[in-house]
Amino acid sequence: MEPSTISTYVRALSKVLPPEVFANRPRRLIWLLVHGAVSAAGIIAIARGWGGLWAAPLFALVIGHSFACMAFVGHETLHGSVVRGSRARHLVGWVALLPFMISPRLWVVWHNKVHHGNATHPDIDPDIYPSLAQYRSSRALRVLDRLSLGLDHPAGVASLIFGLTVQSLHCLFRVGGQRQYMSRREQLLAIGETLAGVAGWTALGIALGPLAFLFAFVIPLLVANAVVMAYILTNHGLSPYTKLNDPLLNSLSVTTPRVIAVLHLNFGYHVEHHMFPRMSPANAPLLRRLLMQRWPERYQSMPLWRALYLLAHTPRIHLTPETLIDPRTGRTFATLLPRV
Repeated sequence: MEPSTISTYVRALSKVLPPEVFANRPRRLIWLLVHGAVSAAGIIAIARGWGGLWAAPLFALVIGHSFACMAFVGHETLHGSVVRGSRARHLVGWVALLPFMISPRLWVVWHNKVHHGNATHPDIDPDIYPSLAQYRSSRALRVLDRLSLGLDHPAGVASLIFGLTVQSLHCLFRVGGQRQYMSRREQLLAIGETLAGVAGWTALGIALGPLAFLFAFVIPLLVANAVVMAYILTNHGLSPYTKLNDPLLNSLSVTTPRVIAVLHLNFGYHVEHHMFPRMSPANAPLLRRLLMQRWPERYQSMPLWRALYLLAHTPRIHLTPETLIDPRTGRTFATLLPRV
């Protein structure tokens, strides 16, 4: 199926979308306050030993989920759909991404500019899986492949529980080191913002002690990684390489039960997000209906659990743009493609 440009879709959709769908949604900040308060309350409960050691794992799960939800707020804020001013966006983004210690200025360059502008482009997108040639030429990629969620990769759970943390550090130097994306000054500021987060959590660790810190931050961070990465890995991991950025070809929306979609701020509407990144995800269901009406044969969506299942039962190495290969057995699998 021939790809189309984003502008082709945008021109058609802009004629039927009401102008108010592009308005800022400052009330979304309530979610940041709620999950920030939940995280703080959980940390205090662990610090004071409420419920004893038996309750600590439960508190850790709740804190981790709230960490992930804070990141969802930060994501849409840094795309400009929550508050107007750049300084306000930056401040909200830093607070929301603080559990992951990700610099908001890095996120804007890495995610907004490089990834969104070049989704699944094999030579540019920093979030794409490698080709067979790259796999064969790099020992590091061969090791990382073993740690990716894929066919016969029991250690692939690592990409869920460490993925966003590791990828952000990688991009801090990979994307930040490319001067067409970040100046040296901007990269140093991004490093400084990252270190400020590290320093804050280190101070908390010293104050709490090792065991309390394990449940108050370390385990919650792993939980938060797993929640966020479940979406991130499935958004493009099953899709083909595309040099022409077509969201209906290279992106997948994933569905969840309604209560989860609400809690996760419609983060699974990824095709919609790539079509209009600055639109609030609160309006994604409307956009989904329009996409399914106009391009039903191109729009791709499935339940999150099924996307994770497919991810775990296919390899992550590309033989061709539309073919995945297991380098150890030679077995090939088709990438996810629109219906013909």
